[in-house]
Amino acid sequence: METTNAVQSIQDFTPSCAASCKCKGYQDVKEDSIQTETKVQGHGPRLSKANLFTLLSLWMELFPREEKEDRNENEIVAQTRSTGLVVVRDQRVLGLHCSGSELHAGQVAVIRHGPKLAASELYFSRKPCATCLKMLINVGVSRISFWPGDPEFSLLVGGCNGMDSISQEAVLDAIASEKLKSNSRPHIGVAMQPLALSFQQFVMETSSGCEFMGRISEDCPDLDIGDLFHRQMKQNMDTFSREFLILQEQRHRDILATIGLENFCMEPYFSNLRQNMRELVRVLASVAASVPLLQHGFYRKDPQPTASESVQPPGVSQETARHCTIQARLLAYRTEDSKIGVGAVIWAEGKFGGCDGTGRLYLVGCGYNAYPVGSEYGEYPQMGNKQQDRKRRKYRYIIHAEQNALSFRSAEIREEENTMLFVTKCPCDECIPLIQGAGVKQIYTTDLDSGKDKGDISYLRFSGLRGVLKFIWQKTSLTRCASEHAGPHLANGCVGKHRRQAEQEPYCNKRPRSAMTEDHTPCLLNNGLGPLASSPVSPD
Repeated sequence: METTNAVQSIQDFTPSCAASCKCKGYQDVKEDSIQTETKVQGHGPRLSKANLFTLLSLWMELFPREEKEDRNENEIVAQTRSTGLVVVRDQRVLGLHCSGSELHAGQVAVIRHGPKLAASELYFSRKPCATCLKMLINVGVSRISFWPGDPEFSLLVGGCNGMDSISQEAVLDAIASEKLKSNSRPHIGVAMQPLALSFQQFVMETSSGCEFMGRISEDCPDLDIGDLFHRQMKQNMDTFSREFLILQEQRHRDILATIGLENFCMEPYFSNLRQNMRELVRVLASVAASVPLLQHGFYRKDPQPTASESVQPPGVSQETARHCTIQARLLAYRTEDSKIGVGAVIWAEGKFGGCDGTGRLYLVGCGYNAYPVGSEYGEYPQMGNKQQDRKRRKYRYIIHAEQNALSFRSAEIREEENTMLFVTKCPCDECIPLIQGAGVKQIYTTDLDSGKDKGDISYLRFSGLRGVLKFIWQKTSLTRCASEHAGPHLANGCVGKHRRQAEQEPYCNKRPRSAMTEDHTPCLLNNGLGPLASSPVSPD
């Protein structure tokens, strides 16, 4: 019988060890590759699987709800915090979930996946309540990880003295959860890990220079993109810190002690834990700031539907499209491509509303660009298209994000349902036939590379794709109309320079160079669905 003690994870939160410590420190440690068999050589900062899934769970907690939930009917319900959940099995992400109006995230997972949860790993944005925990233990999950803040059954709600009936229920739930943990086989605890040195700077640079910000820069040449990004990031930091970080240290210590993590209350573990939490929140704030919903959003590239498209379903809301795109951007930080990371998620819209906080949406698959599963990473070429020797270029070997998302999908694509692909870069000519043949009905992406031929990789077929609705990140419809009347139309209602030379790199590839060590080698995310040996998103 295996139990999990907080001490088992403590060393993961210690950025600087004592002189007597025999560990090598985490700064220079590089993880095994997700899809390949050897350690990644030459990669810069990248997200560990534990941190990637933690970030995805945090972001799922903030999934936009179609209807505001009325939680005033029952004060016990009012005490339940919305929770995000990532379900991983065999290195594949089976589901991305969040609490519904009546069901907790863990209960949703049991309903959605049932026996498939056996031997799976679950990543919660908060410590799950005893009701969820007993069901998950019973179904045979292998690991339950959570963000150690205010738990699902909130300890922050109630009277100041903590003695009212609601607070007492929360305390009793925490005690029950601890006993369940102590007497169960699954590994239950905190799986967060320190970020690689300079990773935050790397994320800020790549986020402020991604293709979504590049589109804004081209559409609004007078706008200070750097100032826009930093303002959005600061706003996100304030919001996410209030949501996930307990600002009062003593209150946080009290909660950790109540939920059975007394060891984390000691120094230096407590300070390291909070610092690690701040770092992850900052990463999430940076990535979310790269897709700001201001004048820009996802709008149809071809606003006039053809006869065959007239019966196709409308797109999702701007908030939902942005949320799913940021999921893809988080996945992109797990790539094996040494130059650029691409992430992709596929969601489908069922005919009936589900028990999930996502409404009728459910995950089909997700991935990032990587070398083939089980292969030797070092045996493949790493060169881009600027080297003269084409035999040493990577393009014939990399599995694209869209390809991994389709290959390692967790649900089948159904003809009668609206299946949507959210990808961080314009799909190339190699992926277009796959997307169309698989039955994807909508694509949400950018089109900065659309129409370009870069020799080893081209984007000539995207604009001519038929039968699939294309929602492009661009100015609002009203702004586009004004631009079209003001000057020459180039693409997506943009005025001014838009196209670049075929061999010139897209905006997102131009990262500022700042005294980087090998830690800054661009290694985003595997196109695979998961971080480990099978291209889906899997935990390391």
